[in-house]
Amino acid sequence: MKEKNSVINALPTTIFTTMSASARQHDAINLGQGIPADDGPAPLLQKAADFLIEGPNQYPPGDGLPDLRQAVAAANKRFYGLDVDWKTQVLVTSGATEALTDSLLALLNPGDEAILIEPYYDSYLPIIELAGATPRFVRLHAPDWSLFEEELRRACSSKTKLLMLNSPMNPTGKVFNAEELALIAGLAEEFDFYVICDEVYEHLVFDGQEHQPLMILPGMAERCVRVGSAGKTFSVTGWKVGYITGAAHLIEAIGKAHQFMTFTTPPNLQRAVAWGLEQDDDWFHDLAAPLENRRNLLSNGLADIGFTVMPCGGTYFVTTLIDNLGFEGDDLSFCQTITEQAGVAAIPLSPFYGADPARNLVRFCFSKTEDVLEEAIHRLGRFF
Repeated sequence: MKEKNSVINALPTTIFTTMSASARQHDAINLGQGIPADDGPAPLLQKAADFLIEGPNQYPPGDGLPDLRQAVAAANKRFYGLDVDWKTQVLVTSGATEALTDSLLALLNPGDEAILIEPYYDSYLPIIELAGATPRFVRLHAPDWSLFEEELRRACSSKTKLLMLNSPMNPTGKVFNAEELALIAGLAEEFDFYVICDEVYEHLVFDGQEHQPLMILPGMAERCVRVGSAGKTFSVTGWKVGYITGAAHLIEAIGKAHQFMTFTTPPNLQRAVAWGLEQDDDWFHDLAAPLENRRNLLSNGLADIGFTVMPCGGTYFVTTLIDNLGFEGDDLSFCQTITEQAGVAAIPLSPFYGADPARNLVRFCFSKTEDVLEEAIHRLGRFF
């Protein structure tokens, strides 16, 4: 029989699926996949239910309901001072993964190059390869996740079409600082490339920090595609409601990819998300504050056991070095061992690298209840 698509056919099962299946098999606490313990704010869920009954329940506009697009534009202005035309600069998608896929397929041509900052979220690479483009890798350096200017500059060339920027970053929890954002913006202008900004954790930042979109920097509004996620902002990951903000010429191109992906997204969920985005600032703080406390609980517990815990400025995740635990083996075997023998599942980071991956880094998810995190710490402490 004739060959299937070579890129798709060569893909492994995602590490998230693999480790979650192992957690179920061994009745382990799953600190691997980023599934929140909280099932979303009750008022938001009630709005979604009300809008479902109220209707309409037929196809909404392909680019999203005006209510949600207006709310996204207003949120851009409210939180970041961005002036956005909701009619031409906002697109609603069925989740952030679709938004990223649409953006990459719309902007990349075969032969183009795309820069990935390692460790990168695992969906980026296969989409880039599916578009026929070539990845270029730039590594963050542990333990403080430093980005070196000379390494990023070496990855840039006349073939560079875009850079993927994930801040706050999954899997590391890194929030890129003003100096790093200025570096990326300067190189984008110097080498004339776009930046796809995966900002799904924009409202889940800690320690008094504030998220800064690259798009607010001079010259970046025309070069950036900014991706947001209701699933991450409101802890309703199963809703799969994402949104893209960008220059009109970019949204027009991305919308052409979107129309042949999902075309549209459930209207009651769009209306509920629009309502959620219009709530006052305390609402957003109240969503992030419990996660910061749980980050501290898990980080301190892991450090007491002997893990080297990396800094985490946002997201659901802390990353650890495993060198000091006396374990002989790589990150994959480490995660398999603690799942089977300690009853706690985590995610190895080597699948988030290109060539020559780091093999001593493991990611734990803290978006769980405190009693679950305490039990996971107890189990790991007893094992080690």
